[in-house]
Amino acid sequence: MSFAISADLIGTANGKLEAAHADDYEALGRQLQRRGLSIEAMTKRAMDFAVAVPTWGVGTGGTRFARFPGPGEPRNIHDKLEDCGVIQQLARATPNVSPHFPWDKVSDYNALRQEAASHSLGFDAVNSNTFQDQKEQRLSYKFGSLTHADRATRQQAVEHNLECIEIGQKLGSTALTVWIADGSNFPGQANLNAAFDRYIESLRTIYDALPKSWLVFLEHKLYEPAFYSTVISDWGSNLMAAQELGPKARCLVDLGHHAPNTNIEQIVARLIRAKKLAGFHFNDSKYGDDDLDSGSVDPFRLFLVFNELVDAELRKAEGFAPAYMIDQSHNVTDPIESLIASAVEIQRAFVQASLIDRKALAAAQDASDVMLGHRLVKQAFVTDVSPILAEARRRKGGAIDPIATYRTSGYRAQKAKERPVVEGTSAGIV
Repeated sequence: MSFAISADLIGTANGKLEAAHADDYEALGRQLQRRGLSIEAMTKRAMDFAVAVPTWGVGTGGTRFARFPGPGEPRNIHDKLEDCGVIQQLARATPNVSPHFPWDKVSDYNALRQEAASHSLGFDAVNSNTFQDQKEQRLSYKFGSLTHADRATRQQAVEHNLECIEIGQKLGSTALTVWIADGSNFPGQANLNAAFDRYIESLRTIYDALPKSWLVFLEHKLYEPAFYSTVISDWGSNLMAAQELGPKARCLVDLGHHAPNTNIEQIVARLIRAKKLAGFHFNDSKYGDDDLDSGSVDPFRLFLVFNELVDAELRKAEGFAPAYMIDQSHNVTDPIESLIASAVEIQRAFVQASLIDRKALAAAQDASDVMLGHRLVKQAFVTDVSPILAEARRRKGGAIDPIATYRTSGYRAQKAKERPVVEGTSAGIV
């Protein structure tokens, strides 16, 4: 029988920490009360927050130079669901998984949906893959997929996306995420406008096939693997495409898919205003599209993004219903630990942004009181909301210290015994 972390183990681990945790929670409660804030209200917000985990994220990633597999890596979608279930069991903020096809293909998707439910998981947006050639694929995507100069290749890519929609319906998903690697590496390789036109033509067929309640999330990326031009390279191109396609098309923001020093929170604000924000792929970046753990390098930027999101939520911005997902590559850490840590950091930024005194901030902005406005925002960011996050996990049956509990469980060592090493795993991204 496959090893699993028990509720008793979590309870025992929590028991050793409960006295100190209760003390910290009470102290933070008194601090927030002096600021006119209810710690119970913030704990409720933390409990209600959710971010999806990508199935590929529980495998070891890599770079263009190498990939170093870790012990007990998931060999298939069934192992991935098991690992994702552990993340949800401990962190209690990741109730949904986002699958990727054809990596996660199976013969019976109704059974897969039931299997996910057995791990207390549902399915988020489904992701298509036309940035790699698959085994026995008839036509290559080396020079593009949905924007390829060859109509037959474009049609092949369209048909794959249509298949993903069919699979998603069986899994209970309501959205399709489309990211393409299409672009050029040399001036003169492609006609820049013609490539965009072909993108719209291909997406139109996919868009028209969306079920009534579905959305399509269009993802942009500045560069890589196309280094001279990328067809959907920025939020402007993304917005143009979404507006041309119609109300079911929204713009997905990956935090690593922008030029260095880009004001991503302002892009988020503009997309909210245009009623075209699909949601996020959360990660962190130092130099480019690094796919580092969320909040590991620039937690203030993550917080400022949530400042815009909470602002839109509280003022009930029209069309505001963002989907949240983690999208990282774990090259040197245990992927389960990284995903737990990232879920906590994303939830942290959400709660911190919820602490901002919006009325006082608006007054400071109207009065052009620069320092007061900045201090109101910074006060929320420097508030340690860890006790709130821990209490939210505890009340939902999770771990006060999820990574320490995970390590105590011996889960990774047990999976290393259960899962023989295989070549060509579909987990992780290289």
